[in-house]
Amino acid sequence: MITTEPLDGWPAEEAAWVGVKAAPTCPRCFGPLRPPSAWSSSWRCGPHGDVLPFQPPRPPSSAAVEAVTRGARVPVWVPWPLPAGWLVTGFGEVGDERSDVRATVVAVSGPSLTHGPADLLIIAEEPGVGLGAAFAGLEATDPGAGFDKGPPHAKINVRGHPAALWCVTAAPDRAVYVGEALGNWLWAVVWPAEAGYLITLAELSLRDLRDQDQTLDLPFGAFCPRLDVPAP
Repeated sequence: MITTEPLDGWPAEEAAWVGVKAAPTCPRCFGPLRPPSAWSSSWRCGPHGDVLPFQPPRPPSSAAVEAVTRGARVPVWVPWPLPAGWLVTGFGEVGDERSDVRATVVAVSGPSLTHGPADLLIIAEEPGVGLGAAFAGLEATDPGAGFDKGPPHAKINVRGHPAALWCVTAAPDRAVYVGEALGNWLWAVVWPAEAGYLITLAELSLRDLRDQDQTLDLPFGAFCPRLDVPAP
């Protein structure tokens, strides 16, 4: 659903880039939501019931960083330093002014050593939100029981400490790794699947954009379409 209303609460440069206001969608299936009403204070998805709203994705900009981090209860992870030639290409969040932000997604894009360009989404979310699973192509809200049995398939540096990640079988066009960091789910979803080496071999480190004791000169690129039209 698209309206021609101004983008209430969005910085002017983002509102100008989008031009119209897209309605929030379900974080589990990206389908339409019924907004809160006099009879219910919740956003409601037909197939999934009451959910927190996945807000329209934000184009990459300093204003978007400020907007997403302002009300985030979960980390806003960005790989830093970025791999050579990679750029920050968009942001997304789940929540509203009443719930605050309970899930975040940061998109980065760049060259792949094996298959042309690649896109990587880093998602942090509270249990039960379902955004990471949706981008992974899974039907549940989490990676499922037993996903972490056995040794981890990869480790990623989180604030100077290694975090274990396990590969999850998902849609065939992407590689999906999931673990836990700071009490929240941590998902890494990579397109194409062959670019999964970024997680296993690139020795990525994550920084939380909410942290105030840092100065990151983020390089911004074109908006990542993986955020706008999630693949089924």
